[in-house]
Amino acid sequence: GGESWYLALLGLAEHFRTSSPPKVRLCVHCLQAVLPRKPPARMEARTHLQLGSVLYHHTRNGDQARGHLEKAWLISQQIPQFEDVKFEAASLLSELYCQENSVDTAKPLLRKAIQISQQTPYWHCRLLFQLAQLHTLEKDLVSACDLLGVGAEYARVVGSEYTRALFLLSKGMLLLMERKLQEVHPLLTLCGQIVENWQGNPIQKESLRVFFLVLQVTHYLDAGQVKSVKPCLKQLQQCIQTISTLHDDEILPSNPADLFHWLPKEHMCVLVYLVTVMHSMQAGYLEKAQKYTDKALMQLEKLKMLDCSPILSSFQVILLEHIIMCRLVTGHKATALQEISQVCQLCQQSPRLFSNHAAQLHTLLGLYCISVNCMDNAEAQFTTALRLTTHQELWAFIVTNLASVYIREGNRHQELYSLLERINPDHNFPVSSHCLRAAAFYIRGLFSFFQGRYNEAKRFLRETLKMSNAEDLNRLTACSLVLLGHIFYVLGNHRESNNMVVPAMQLASKIPDMSVQLWSSALLRDLNKACGNAMDAHEAAQMHQNFSQQLLQDHIEACSLPEHNLITWTDGPPPVQFQAQNGPTTSLASLL
Repeated sequence: GGESWYLALLGLAEHFRTSSPPKVRLCVHCLQAVLPRKPPARMEARTHLQLGSVLYHHTRNGDQARGHLEKAWLISQQIPQFEDVKFEAASLLSELYCQENSVDTAKPLLRKAIQISQQTPYWHCRLLFQLAQLHTLEKDLVSACDLLGVGAEYARVVGSEYTRALFLLSKGMLLLMERKLQEVHPLLTLCGQIVENWQGNPIQKESLRVFFLVLQVTHYLDAGQVKSVKPCLKQLQQCIQTISTLHDDEILPSNPADLFHWLPKEHMCVLVYLVTVMHSMQAGYLEKAQKYTDKALMQLEKLKMLDCSPILSSFQVILLEHIIMCRLVTGHKATALQEISQVCQLCQQSPRLFSNHAAQLHTLLGLYCISVNCMDNAEAQFTTALRLTTHQELWAFIVTNLASVYIREGNRHQELYSLLERINPDHNFPVSSHCLRAAAFYIRGLFSFFQGRYNEAKRFLRETLKMSNAEDLNRLTACSLVLLGHIFYVLGNHRESNNMVVPAMQLASKIPDMSVQLWSSALLRDLNKACGNAMDAHEAAQMHQNFSQQLLQDHIEACSLPEHNLITWTDGPPPVQFQAQNGPTTSLASLL
């Protein structure tokens, strides 16, 4: 019975740890009682690991947790086998180092653990994933990709095609982030083959397919190919329906290297909503985007009550970013502004979220400023966003919008020429996005129109139309049609003008795009007046009047919100929120 006291203390500690809520202090006392009795090395190491783990997960006592985990790691390395203690200690300890910003201490520790875990497939793969993630957080994607490649090869050797696919898909994701599109294609093709050939747990197989299809869909959307992506998106939506009907049978895989999950079912579901919203927004189906955003945000609210995983806040921010752009188009500026403020609040809670989304936030504020006609602020917001972004597509999007601000201001020719040179769609366009190149032609057309160079404007706008029709980019099509209609009207070619404005109006009401509706109705009014159709002119004038009223009311409401002051913020972290002047300021929490 030499070990019975030890087992009794452990049993008691475990009882306190699993109580609901956990009795952390009592659990720690039991474990601490083991150490003074000079237990054998295996017991001592395991006890240090348990103490470190309980303190790390349940208290703010980082120093003590670190001390215990360091001892567990040190002692367990002297003991042959003993993998679960050894590598659990290494994994937790490096997690703790990262939280304390000692990343440089975490890296050699993980490298050592990876080196000595080659006989233990589960831990070897898990530690490789962990070190790759660490490099990713540090934005060192090259090292992360190398490690994922090593993992994929190791998984192949130990006969785990499932985990090999996870490593390769993760690598594909990083290559997409790095814009290494030449390398992505063969990698995704290989992943597709592995996933289709793998015969294993149905949930694991479907989740690999979701991962694979999400990468394919985002790849198409990055390239601005809204029409070509549709078959992929359909498959993805079917896949997630299949998953929701499968039961999570706790069948443990026979190969320990297969013990990985990509994402929980519920997270995958939100992710599929998210890429659907991205697609609907780019294609200009804004009501559909709205519907899926509502579904996804409701699901996220539910998940966040039980799960504080940071990925949920990232999903929430990306959804809000897309719906804000939709609202600005549909003429709901006040709502957009409140949602921008919500993104600020989410970013205040997490410095990492903020550093990843600061450029997007300033871009959204710039778009809002354009919509309420604050052009100086729009320029300041876009300039700030350009300073903060390293993402090529976002950079091109911002430059395009900044150019439209300079065109509207009318007196910024020098700056405008140098901007337009950097996004010249005819020559050396900086990104491979179909959609952004089409938009660059449109901006050229707009500028030529304002300079009275109508034939040149027509050439640019016909290029936009050719590109936007090829990939169903509804908003660009509507904008180009109405601008062409305007040009023909100015040139006195009324029949041709009418042929452009009528479809522009139909498309704009389908999207719905409020400013194109306003513009088209004004043109229809003037066209009909010029052609002597009094009735039609009156009807168009009435429509124009209604759109103007709606936009004006929304404008006044937005500008009177306290959040409107956000348009002056161009530096540092998001400002603490502006309290609304009316209504209760006590939160429910303080009343309970």
